[in-house]
Amino acid sequence: MLEGLPPNNAAHVMRLTCDEETARRVADIIVETFDPAEAAAAAFEDEDGPRKDWKAVRWSVEAYFGHAPDEEAIRALVAVAAGQAAADSARFARIETRDWVSNSLAGLQTVRAGRFLLHGAHDRAAVRSNDLAIEIEAALAFGTGHHGSTRGCLLMLDRLAKRRRPGAVLDVGTGSGVLAIAAAKIFNAPVRAGDIDRIAVASANTNARMNGVAHYVRPVWARGLRHPALQSGAPYDLVFANILARPLCRLAPSIKDVLAPGGEVILSGLLACDVASVVSAYRSQQLALVERIDLDGWATLRMRRGTERSI
Repeated sequence: MLEGLPPNNAAHVMRLTCDEETARRVADIIVETFDPAEAAAAAFEDEDGPRKDWKAVRWSVEAYFGHAPDEEAIRALVAVAAGQAAADSARFARIETRDWVSNSLAGLQTVRAGRFLLHGAHDRAAVRSNDLAIEIEAALAFGTGHHGSTRGCLLMLDRLAKRRRPGAVLDVGTGSGVLAIAAAKIFNAPVRAGDIDRIAVASANTNARMNGVAHYVRPVWARGLRHPALQSGAPYDLVFANILARPLCRLAPSIKDVLAPGGEVILSGLLACDVASVVSAYRSQQLALVERIDLDGWATLRMRRGTERSI
């Protein structure tokens, strides 16, 4: 759930118009820095921007806060991610309390990742007959697939599904449920899922129903893997954990304990600088790195238990 949760009574916003790379960097650092219940951010193409030269297309980033932000501190954070010029261009405002996600995601386009198509209700017409379509409700869309880590996981899942069919699948930190729903659709089989945030669990259950896989995906509230529903599904042939580097490292022993011999784990939520420490944590649990995908500055890893092959 890296895109952030809806801040309570979000009435403060920071806006910045810039290029795509800058927008993504700023949105990412906001999400990485703040508690997800306090702030959230989205980067999206500005529909009013120029169209003749794709390099000149404007992008916007909007960050929403549940409380009045420290503008000087936020500008300093933006400067770290995108330079002082971007920080100076940021504008702060107070807004009426509203559905920040619907507003910030309104301009987002569909996302394709292998055979998967992620879309909102307004883009149902974009679904093709051979797509594995996943519709995410905008009002609940933290973890929409627009983030490089989520897309990386979907691409890794698509590749893996062409080689094997896991017998048992687990999604740790399911967020909006995108990965669990995707796995349920591509394997036509049950997927266990959990999240530490109760709002995320409610969102994931709603999205599972909306996508017709509620009989396969029933997310539960859990701290890591501490829930009978998650433990009882072990051993798992495939585990997703699209969270952040530190919790991924802490969860390494728990994930190894529920992973079947030869089972695989798809890890994401990692910046390039995080990869070495996460790989080390899982290698210490006898998992080897077999594949890596890098998208928009985020790394997705596939690691396997009980193999000597590594890259």
